[in-house]
Amino acid sequence: MHTSFVLLLVAISVIAAPVSAANAAKAALPAAPGTAVVYALPDFTVLVEKNGPAVVNISTKQSLLSGPQQFGGDEGLSEDSPLYDFFRRFFGEDGPIPEDSDPGRSLGSGFIVSADCYVLTNSHVVEAADEIIVRTSDRREFVAQIIGADERSDIALLKIDGSDLPGVRIGSAAELKVGEWVLAIGSPFGFEHSATAGIVSAKGRSLPAENYVPFIQTDVAINPGNSGGPLFNLDGEVIGVNSQIYSRTGGFMGLSFAIPIEVAMDVVEQLKEKGRVSRGWLGVLIQDVTRELAETFGLRHPRGALVAQVLPGSPAEAAGVRAGDIILSFNGKEVATSSNLPPLVGVAKVGSEAKVQLLRAGEVIEIPLMLAELPEDDEIVVVPGQIEPAAANRLG
Repeated sequence: MHTSFVLLLVAISVIAAPVSAANAAKAALPAAPGTAVVYALPDFTVLVEKNGPAVVNISTKQSLLSGPQQFGGDEGLSEDSPLYDFFRRFFGEDGPIPEDSDPGRSLGSGFIVSADCYVLTNSHVVEAADEIIVRTSDRREFVAQIIGADERSDIALLKIDGSDLPGVRIGSAAELKVGEWVLAIGSPFGFEHSATAGIVSAKGRSLPAENYVPFIQTDVAINPGNSGGPLFNLDGEVIGVNSQIYSRTGGFMGLSFAIPIEVAMDVVEQLKEKGRVSRGWLGVLIQDVTRELAETFGLRHPRGALVAQVLPGSPAEAAGVRAGDIILSFNGKEVATSSNLPPLVGVAKVGSEAKVQLLRAGEVIEIPLMLAELPEDDEIVVVPGQIEPAAANRLG
């Protein structure tokens, strides 16, 4: 049995006036059923003109304290080393002459989310910063105050003392469709207010060590310095926060990832209210259901999240969840893969009752449980020896 692939090359010449980004979807050329609809390419000029002033450049300064470096002794070069005399001649017995500080710098992007001049950016942009400078499109500079930062979502909220600064309009990533046009504005490599466009490649992407963010994947050119900048839809609404790229070179390779704006704004509201972020917690370690496991559990196709371990003292343990259960849905929302579960649990209100649908011993059951607050990473107790770390790499 073999499959034949047919490559259809269609050359289309279109002579038309420029089409605005918002109206691009209305300029469709007729297409046969089941084939791609051909649109005139969107014109992003109006979108950039209206929204560019709300995008800011963020630079930080850090004091990297450096102390004397010993070249002898247990932690340095032995006196028998042929390099010992060389380093002693040039640097002395105690190594290089230490400076009081060595200022480190980082560059990123951000955008104004409210009339009272709150600025949203990535947590990693402002991490360990001693001073944060926000520069607007009209070249005004402000010293920013960190209201709060959440490492798990990579979102930080800043406040500047400004006036007459435009803000962005907040959209919805939930309504975004794969294949839609999107636009990013930021400061790649320090080139301020650079605009790049592309399409949505996928939704709900899970990245290693990023359990609680269902990323938007795009092919928009994102580079170092774009972090924290907005991702717009064709209506000029922010639907994501550019955060990461997949690269083997350190530069853009066609895979960019943005935090859905719903996730970011939930973090923003919590940081405004209490300066920290709380998330719901089940207390299970989970893994994907493979084809082989699906056959073993009597499933027609792989779905759900297999419970590999129930953590002691967790809500899951109190509710009677067992290792070997397969979580099929959470609060009525389907869990297609294990990566779907942590974001659903994370956004649920701490202390609320949740309903979890399980497959246990071939029978589908539903159990209620009370969600607790997700502990810090160093407070989570994992029983060693029960599972392989590579097998269960997600925390619900």
